[in-house]
Amino acid sequence: MKTFWLCFVPLFVAVDAIGVLPLFMNLTDGVDTGRVRRIVVQSVVTALVVSLVFCAIGEFLLSVLGITVSDFMIAGGTLLFALSLYDLLALEKHQRRLDVASLGAVPVGVPLIVGPAVLTTTILLLRQAPSAALVVAAAVAVNILIAGVVLWFSNAIIRVIGKTGAKTVSKLASLLLAAIGVMMVRKGIFLLFVK
Repeated sequence: MKTFWLCFVPLFVAVDAIGVLPLFMNLTDGVDTGRVRRIVVQSVVTALVVSLVFCAIGEFLLSVLGITVSDFMIAGGTLLFALSLYDLLALEKHQRRLDVASLGAVPVGVPLIVGPAVLTTTILLLRQAPSAALVVAAAVAVNILIAGVVLWFSNAIIRVIGKTGAKTVSKLASLLLAAIGVMMVRKGIFLLFVK
């Protein structure tokens, strides 16, 4: 159970369901409730498929490319830091109208729910605990389902916390993600010198 929570927490921060909420609300503004629900289902299914396939073959793909643990930790940590820094400093996330029929798959499912931060965190967790692949996959799946629930009840959540509250939570999640990125770079550099 402890391993699950150690995997769950960084993935929860990486998914950032509350941070995705304002953008989701803007993308679905004016869309009827039934279609919004279908978009949420489509986004959760897409995010689950992409993340679980990555759990299964991501490690193999990296080994074929000759990427070491320290390489991936430094690159992944730098990427997480850059993404979180962009989110912290950006006044608004980029918003644009997209085709409602594919909105759930792209951009909500990928890359908003499962993007670089989630994939990087997933592969690093798999590398740190290769024997716990099922636990990592379960933590990914639970976080995606939580994101789906948050999006399903998006109208009610925004009414409770307000748009300012959602932006505040998003900025806090970005700050935590930046700290996780720095930690990954530090550990990756340490691994380089230990070898």
